[in-house]
Amino acid sequence: MLTLQLVTNKAELEGVLALQQANLRKNITEEEAESQGFLMAEYDLPFLTLLQSSSPGIIAKDGDRVVAYSLVALPDTARRHALLADLVENIERCQFEGKSVENYAIVAQLCVSKEYRGQDLVQRLYGAFRDHYAGRYDFCVTDVAQANARSLKAHQKRGFQVIDTLNYGGITWDIVLWDWNKKSAS
Repeated sequence: MLTLQLVTNKAELEGVLALQQANLRKNITEEEAESQGFLMAEYDLPFLTLLQSSSPGIIAKDGDRVVAYSLVALPDTARRHALLADLVENIERCQFEGKSVENYAIVAQLCVSKEYRGQDLVQRLYGAFRDHYAGRYDFCVTDVAQANARSLKAHQKRGFQVIDTLNYGGITWDIVLWDWNKKSAS
């Protein structure tokens, strides 16, 4: 039986790292990347521990095994990782509905284990993410590689909208924002 919860311990962070490694772009085939999506940012245990201290991630577990996760980063913490620091810099130059984007949480990474895909876990993770963080932040922001069509579609299904693009490492990314102030956001 699958359960969703906040990350609570080192063993769960290690489960996140194992799932991350299995889905990094550099560790999968081109065909798999195109059909299933991929991760670009690689984190280590010290950085995940730092994220956890200010903004615990949401995980899905099957028994003791982490089978999906959504990592949360706040701007100050995100600045301590090169990819996330670049994202924060780009978010800070964005406008949404004519205003600067402020008071936001970042989806630092989201991943679902291959054998658990197609079970609506992305939507369930984002629902738990919003339930836990929407009272404190107005927006949820992340970036999605334009080549990762599966991920962009999942984000748009949840209510994210593209607000800008950026180029990093030879890849074009869409910056996507989910407005938690809108009553229609679910």
